[in-house]
Amino acid sequence: MIEVAGTVVDAEVETAAPVETAAPVTSLPTVRELPTRPSSVEPVVSPTPTKQPPAAAARVDFITRLRGTVVGIVPHAQYQLTRLGALGMTGVAAMVAAVVIGLGALIPGQNAIRALDADIARAKQHHPPSEVTPEEGVGRLVAALPTRGQIPAVIGLVLQQAQQAGVPLDVGHYAFVPAKSGGVGRYELEFPVHASYPQVRDFINRTLTAIPAAGLDKLRIERKTIADQAVNADVRFVVFVRGE
Repeated sequence: MIEVAGTVVDAEVETAAPVETAAPVTSLPTVRELPTRPSSVEPVVSPTPTKQPPAAAARVDFITRLRGTVVGIVPHAQYQLTRLGALGMTGVAAMVAAVVIGLGALIPGQNAIRALDADIARAKQHHPPSEVTPEEGVGRLVAALPTRGQIPAVIGLVLQQAQQAGVPLDVGHYAFVPAKSGGVGRYELEFPVHASYPQVRDFINRTLTAIPAAGLDKLRIERKTIADQAVNADVRFVVFVRGE
């Protein structure tokens, strides 16, 4: 009960709850820091894209376009072949075979021509062409021919080549043909021989090699039977001579 200015008022006064005083804070306990374990996960690094050179990029683009073209052409070609029928496909196969055979014949020929051109170019480098007129060339050729006085030595050389080839020359005929217009005449040397065909051929080759002024004017070969190893041959050489 409270009396205020002569008036008595009944009131209940709430008393505040006793305040608890906090205990004084003492020192905190020591906290030990645990060692950290190294992480086994490595960071992932994304590879940086490599920039292709322009030539490689152009080649890849060309291959891609070529592949697309081939993919588009193959079905179309199959459709066209189907429309041709059996006879048409046979004709196409024949054309393809002809092209393959032609290429197989042309390519070796081109390679042979190129090799021949290379040989000619090398020969020109080693032996440059000399400026010789046709008249000078004919004069040099005539000067290299034997004279009529040298014919016995030429005939002896022919007999020597026959002996080396194994061809007996028992009989021989010769005749002189004078020059019609100019300073070049010729001797005709004719020999009937009996020997094997390889021996006759060897005799002819040896004679033409040993005597540059000689040429083969006649060759007649006769074999009586197929089983015969020897043949009868009539060989005639012509030897050009210059006038003395």
